[in-house]
Amino acid sequence: MSELSMPRCWNRETKPHSFCPGCGHGLVLKALGMAVDELELAEQVTFACDIGCSLLAWNFFNFPSLQTHHGRTIPVMVGLKKADSKRVAVAYMGDGGGYSIGLQHLVSTAVRDDPVTVILVNNTVYAMTGGQMAPTTLPGQKTETTPFGRDEAETGFPLKGPELLAGVVHPEAYLARGTVAQVLRLKKTIQKGLETQRKGHFAFIEALSTCPTNWRTNAAATWSFLEREMSDYYQTAEIPH
Repeated sequence: MSELSMPRCWNRETKPHSFCPGCGHGLVLKALGMAVDELELAEQVTFACDIGCSLLAWNFFNFPSLQTHHGRTIPVMVGLKKADSKRVAVAYMGDGGGYSIGLQHLVSTAVRDDPVTVILVNNTVYAMTGGQMAPTTLPGQKTETTPFGRDEAETGFPLKGPELLAGVVHPEAYLARGTVAQVLRLKKTIQKGLETQRKGHFAFIEALSTCPTNWRTNAAATWSFLEREMSDYYQTAEIPH
């Protein structure tokens, strides 16, 4: 990534990033950085990341950043927002931190319409711990704990977070799903999430992402899985509610 293409709010001393080759986290974070730059919010943002692969992002930006306990990023940022309503609170996590151990916090925050922006990266596996089945693992997908493919008759169906929240959020809340295959569109989606928070409402963006290390895929197969299987099951759009 060239110097000119890097978001201004990025901390250049921490580059290149520490994610695995082909990981989509860097693209999600670039989209966030560009969104913050274009809205001129760098002086107002506080960024918090969950335990998991997302924790590698704790020093990416030139604004206050912190790590939380696994699954607790959202309530930490809700607390920060209540303490200082002028801050723009961004909670960043993977599908484990948001849809498994952290699901109660996600739903409760959506119900209360707490004015925070949550960005959740969906790569269909628990990546940092070896590629086990996650709440987002697709039907039939092979993982370390589903070597013959996920059997939804035994494990249930993959969780669709934005659609789940659509039944409980405030009418002015913002729910959307984007993908690292369309970074500029993802940037605009994140911008809408940040603007929704500034209007005093909850925002949730799920970002479809890649994990070739645990998918065991080459470049072509990685993008095929993202743009076909994942995008067929998880539709990228703003979620009506």
